[in-house]
Amino acid sequence: MKLAIIGSGIAGIACSIRMAIKGHQVHVYESNSYPGGKLSEFYIEKYRFDAGPSLFTMPQYVEDLFSLAGKSTSDYFEYERLSTICEYFWEDGTTLTAYAEKKMLAAEIKRAFGIDGDVIYKILKDSQKKYDLCGKIFLENSLHKINTWTNLEALKGLMAGPRLDLFTNMNSVNTKLAKHPKLIQLLNRYATYNGSNPYQTPGIMSVIPHFEYNIGAFVPKQGMFSITSSLVQLAKDLGVNFYFNKKVEQISIKEKSVCGLIVDKTNIPYEAIISNMDVFNTYKKLIPGIKAPKRILSQKKSSSALIFYWGIKKTFPQLDVHNILFSNNYEKEFQSIEEGGVYEDPTVYINISKKYKQDDAPANCENWFVMINVPNNQSQSWDEMIKVIRRNTIEKINRILKTDIEKFITCEETLDPRSIELKTSSHLGALYGNSSDSKWAAFMRHSNFSQQLNNLYFCGGSVHPGGGIPLCLLSAKIVDDNFKIL
Repeated sequence: MKLAIIGSGIAGIACSIRMAIKGHQVHVYESNSYPGGKLSEFYIEKYRFDAGPSLFTMPQYVEDLFSLAGKSTSDYFEYERLSTICEYFWEDGTTLTAYAEKKMLAAEIKRAFGIDGDVIYKILKDSQKKYDLCGKIFLENSLHKINTWTNLEALKGLMAGPRLDLFTNMNSVNTKLAKHPKLIQLLNRYATYNGSNPYQTPGIMSVIPHFEYNIGAFVPKQGMFSITSSLVQLAKDLGVNFYFNKKVEQISIKEKSVCGLIVDKTNIPYEAIISNMDVFNTYKKLIPGIKAPKRILSQKKSSSALIFYWGIKKTFPQLDVHNILFSNNYEKEFQSIEEGGVYEDPTVYINISKKYKQDDAPANCENWFVMINVPNNQSQSWDEMIKVIRRNTIEKINRILKTDIEKFITCEETLDPRSIELKTSSHLGALYGNSSDSKWAAFMRHSNFSQQLNNLYFCGGSVHPGGGIPLCLLSAKIVDDNFKIL
């Protein structure tokens, strides 16, 4: 069978591999000159930067693709587990090293916060319990197929509803478990992993630390982009054809089935289409004549990000790969994002891939990926906002790290919600599609298949099960599991 995939984000690449393994002829169309979508890379002078996601969890979903293809992962891709997950900093001088080893983490919590560090065991046990009860149901299966709900595992998950904290928020769960305000703030941070607000998103989202601590946080030895490049190479080895700088203009439809793509004003026939494009823009731009599911597409969108990419002519031994400089008022920070702005004291995330990949920056230098959570694009005065945010970010870094960082910045690029939308077609520049702030959010994501057009499928962060590398890879699996031609 001949099929086309629109977009070479990580989910689109994964779909191409799965379809090629099944023996299909696969063509991938990408409007950019490079693959990966948000999971791409670029250079500024002698500094290399991963453009988007900087944390690697659930590596088994990447390994699954090589295994399915009968290939050895290590021939394409190498990674290792982090011994330190993150360095945390507060304005009052408190610091905490989040060790991957739980005994060390418990001791560090006791040192930093003066509380019984064994509380972390209770927290992570609760997180794992939630995953064991419902993780596979909600993440690895289509929620839009009746057979997902007609088995014993699904029944157990549904009966466990009260233990999943669906009807309270993440902050309430963390407050009950963690007690100490700084540990609560640290745990609330995990809401940002899917662009949510910890004071609104349901308590089931406290499942996220399970992935990072119980399973592990990892780094690809050649940088995050090597996830993309290794999977593209695998796809090519399986016979997938990639077409870059090729913008799909429309999906061709005959009666109630897709039948091809229009590219460069030419109709190219295909028997099936998988769209890795944001589902909102798939409807708006590629199938405008088809009635869109307004209730789903009009849902609140997730937050976005403002990223400063800085070449730094200095090294900072107190920093690690992942670093968080916390706001003094986390609730106010999220309230500001809800209102379309950014709090004057934002939480600052700094990723430095040079810490494990030495050629990412010159000797005695570092490549800083500095990210601030911001609202999605609602036509704010971004140019003015960015100036203020940059100044507040630099002042915060200077206070906490006792430095004058601006004098060490040798080169700089900026990514904001407008450019995220332009480069990745993410509606409003939202990083994760629909927001997860509602307890019904999982059910309000678009399905991985069209209910109006035969042979049209959807993958990526804007559809079920959501955004982020692991979930995007699982969206490809769900497409694969449910793929058939009508």
